Amino acid sequence: MSSTDIFTRLSATLAARKSADPTTSYTAKLFAKGPDAILKKIGEESAELIMASKDGNAPDIIYEASDVIFHVLTLLAFHGLSVADVQKELERREGVSGIEEKNSRNQS
Repeated sequence: MSSTDIFTRLSATLAARKSADPTTSYTAKLFAKGPDAILKKIGEESAELIMASKDGNAPDIIYEASDVIFHVLTLLAFHGLSVADVQKELERREGVSGIEEKNSRNQS
């Protein structure tokens, strides 16, 4: 299986958790608490990723990056979006200079 498969499967699982019982699912509990709870988790996990990176321990970096990605995908699902939506945007940006892409957003 490719890495894209896990992101697609996880995205679908997260979308299904929107209607799950919050007492039986961590993700359903986050959905029930609303976007602020999800955003708080993204902030916490991002800080942990930063600290892991500063320590330079590869297994910790991978673990914390996985937590950040999980919670970002949870936020996307909360808004009815999926990893496929992010993939489309990354494909749109592929081959475009970061400076050029940022400048195009500033002209809007």
